[in-house]
Amino acid sequence: MNLDIILDADPEWDSNIGWDELARSAATAAIAESAFPQLADGPRNVEISVRLAGDDEVRLLNAQWRGKDKPTNVLSFPMAEGQELAAASAEGPELMLGDIILAHGVCEREAAEKHVPIERHAAHLMVHGTLHLLGYDHSDDSQAADMEAREVRALARLGIANPYTLEAHA
Repeated sequence: MNLDIILDADPEWDSNIGWDELARSAATAAIAESAFPQLADGPRNVEISVRLAGDDEVRLLNAQWRGKDKPTNVLSFPMAEGQELAAASAEGPELMLGDIILAHGVCEREAAEKHVPIERHAAHLMVHGTLHLLGYDHSDDSQAADMEAREVRALARLGIANPYTLEAHA
């Protein structure tokens, strides 16, 4: 796959963790479990921007774009339309999938509550965000079940247990 991850991390994100490789692995796994696996071996370069930010930045973005004045764990801003994704196996310019932004404090608190390392929880959020970039949503029960199943399969590719089961939180 010609996947370019453009990653920018605030200092509060541990620089000893290989965030670039984690983001690449998470995005690759999500793409493989999507309706667009051809993105993985097509002739076009694919780009995702990943921003590892602080809660304040994510709160501002969440307020501006979603009308919710609070930080959230992950925000996704898709740039490609469904028809572009479906046609991505053809030659063409780089396909910009979009932006994923994680909030450090929220991510860290959720990881602690789940008793998992922050990088494992961040990988889950990056898979989740990538699926949003690929057009998946969880606005109704049917869509939520489909998206969750794809997340679980993508995480399994990364050796990460199903985060939605009680056993995964122990």
